[in-house]
Formats: sequence, C-alpha cells, structure tokens
Amino acid sequence: MSDENAAQGETPETEVPVTETPEVDPVEALLAENAELKDRVLRTAAEMENLRKRTERDVSDTRSYAIAGFARDMLSATDALSRALLVIPEETRTTAEGTLKSLIEGLELAEREMQRLLAKHGVKPIEAAGQKFDPHKHQAMFEVPNPNVPEGTVVQVVQEGFAIGERVLRPAMVGVAKGGAAAAPDAGEGVDKSA
Repeated sequence: MSDENAAQGETPETEVPVTETPEVDPVEALLAENAELKDRVLRTAAEMENLRKRTERDVSDTRSYAIAGFARDMLSATDALSRALLVIPEETRTTAEGTLKSLIEGLELAEREMQRLLAKHGVKPIEAAGQKFDPHKHQAMFEVPNPNVPEGTVVQVVQEGFAIGERVLRPAMVGVAKGGAAAAPDAGEGVDKSA
C-alpha cells in the first residue's frame, strides 16, 4: 500500500516529535495585557496633557506678540513726532501764538496718544539710563570716558528702546561709560585673565 500511496502523491506519515509548550496561565496573560494597556493609556494621557499645555502656551504667545510687527512700525512714527518736537526751541514753544501754538499742541497730543496706545497693548520703554549695559536690551553706539561711573554703565540714551512682554522690539541705542571704577564683579568674573 505504500507504493499506491506514493503513486497517488501522498507522503507517508512520519512521526513529528512533540515538544511540550509550557501552558500559559490565562490569568497571568490577562494581567500582562492589562498592564500593557494601562501603560499605553497613561502615556497617551500624558501626551495629550503636554499637547494641551503647549497649545495654551502657543495661543497665549500669539495673543501677546501678534501686535509686535505693527508696534515696531508704529515706533518709527512715534520717533518722528518726538524729533519734530525736539526741533522746536523751548522759547518758541512758550511764546508761540495762534496757529503755531495749535500745531505744537497737536504734535504733543499725538505723541502722548501714540505712547498711551502702545502702552495699552503691552509695549513698554526699556529703562537704559544709569543701568548696566545689557546686550540683549541695549545697542552700544559709542563709549564715553567717564571716571565717575562704573565701566559698562549706560550714560547716554540716543534712541529709546521698547519691549513687548519679555521680547525686545527695538534695543535702546546708548552710550556706555569707559574707564570708570570697575563695576561689582559678577560670579565668575574674578578670574585673573592677565596670565
């Protein structure tokens, strides 16, 4: 019969050694699956919380700084009004009459209103005079020899700087003291660099 089976394309049965697979306890398998699913749910919840916080921060930044480009452009108009007022001598301001007096008052009113509107939207001037030079807020235009103030102190403001929130819209253009008494050393500045 083996010849007949071979002729019909059947292969004789051979014994396959049976290996014992350890039986998996269904309770342990379910507990492992439960732990894996719990871990995935916790990770997904953490990712969603991080996404929510990041989105809130982005929306807040967008609200706070959306006006930055417009405010930067408005600063040049405000500067033009300030320069126009600086050109008018003080004597002319006090003795002006009629149309000239109205013009001067109109320029002053427009400048105050622009400053008020910028402040209303969070644009604030950067304090510079008398402060220690900060390259993030100030732009040094020149150095002034002045032994009366510590070196690196802002002694003259050429153009006022402005910030919106924590961001600088325009750095203050300043003159910095040179050659005065050394400022109080910061941490790490006490190192002798002459060697």
